[in-house]
Amino acid sequence: MRTILRRIAAMVPTLLGVIVCIFLITRVLPGDPARTLAGENAADSVVEKLREQMGLNKPVWEQFVDYFAGLLRGDLGFAWHTGRPVAEDFALRFPATVELGLAALAIGILVGVPLGILGATQRGRLADHATRIISLLGASMPLFWLGLLVISIFYGSLGWMPAPVGRIADTVNPPTTITGFYVLDSLLTGDSVALASSLSHLIWPAMVLSVGATAIISRMTRSAMLEVLGQDYIRTAQAKGMGPGKVVGAHALKNAGPSIVTIVGLELGHLLGGAVITETIFSWPGVGGYVVHSIEATDYAPVQAMTLMAAVIYLVVNLLVDLLQPIFDPKVRNA
Repeated sequence: MRTILRRIAAMVPTLLGVIVCIFLITRVLPGDPARTLAGENAADSVVEKLREQMGLNKPVWEQFVDYFAGLLRGDLGFAWHTGRPVAEDFALRFPATVELGLAALAIGILVGVPLGILGATQRGRLADHATRIISLLGASMPLFWLGLLVISIFYGSLGWMPAPVGRIADTVNPPTTITGFYVLDSLLTGDSVALASSLSHLIWPAMVLSVGATAIISRMTRSAMLEVLGQDYIRTAQAKGMGPGKVVGAHALKNAGPSIVTIVGLELGHLLGGAVITETIFSWPGVGGYVVHSIEATDYAPVQAMTLMAAVIYLVVNLLVDLLQPIFDPKVRNA
C-alpha cells in the first residue's frame, strides 16, 4: 500500500505539468473562440459580451486560477459549441472510445502475440522474415490512409461492411444502456439484432486502429521470447526431451510475460487516448471525434479535458502495469 501511495504521489507533478502546459498552449493558438461562436459577421459588442461570458476578458493568470479551481471541484469546463458541460459530453462519448480501444487491443493481442512467438521460434526462417515484414508495415502504415482504403474497398467496392457512420445501424434500436458498451449491453440484454449490428460497425474501425498495436506487440513479443529462449534453463528443458510446445508455453512465454504485459498496458493507454483519427474517419461517436469538432470551433475546455484525460489514462495504466509485474516476475516479487 505504501508503494501505491508513493507512486500516486509521484503522478501529481506530472499532472500539474500537463495542466499548465495544455492551458498555455490553447491560449497561444490562433483564433478567437468568441468570434468563432458568434460568427464572422457578428457585431463587436456581441463578441465582447461572449468573451465576458466565456471568461476570456480576464488576464491569463486569472483564467488559469478559475480553470484549476474548477478541476479541483471536478468541473472540466463548459463546451460552448455543444452548449453542455464537458463532463456530460464525455459521459456520453467515453464508453464508445473505450469499447473501440478495448476491441482494438484485443485484436492486437490475439494477432500480435502469436506472430511474435512464431517469429521467435522460427528465427531466421521464412516465417520469421514474414512476421517482421508484417510488423514493419503495420508500424509504418498511416491510419488515415488505411482507414480510407478499408472504406473504399470493403464498403465502396465490395459492400462487405456497413456504412462507416456511428456504432449501430439507423434502423436498429440501441440496446438498453447498462455499461455503455453496445456489444456487451446487447449480450447482457439478449438483443441479437443490436449485437449483430453493433459488431458489424465495431469490427472495421477496431481492425484499423489495432494495426499499429499489433505490430508493436508482435515486435516486443518476439524480442522478449528471443531473450528467454537463449537462457540456460530453456536449453536444459530441451535437452531433457521436453516438447517444443511445452517449452514455449510453460517456460518461455511465462518468463517473457512481464515485457509483454508492459507493452500491452502502454498500448491500451495509447489506444484510449489516441483514437482521434480512426474515430473521425469512421464517424465513430467517441471522445476523439468530439475533440476534433472542439478544435474546429476553437473551444478550449474540451481540448484541455481530453489532454488531461489522456495523461491520466497513461499514468493509471503505467501504475497498473507496475503493480502487475510482481505477479509475472518472481524477481520483482521477491524484491
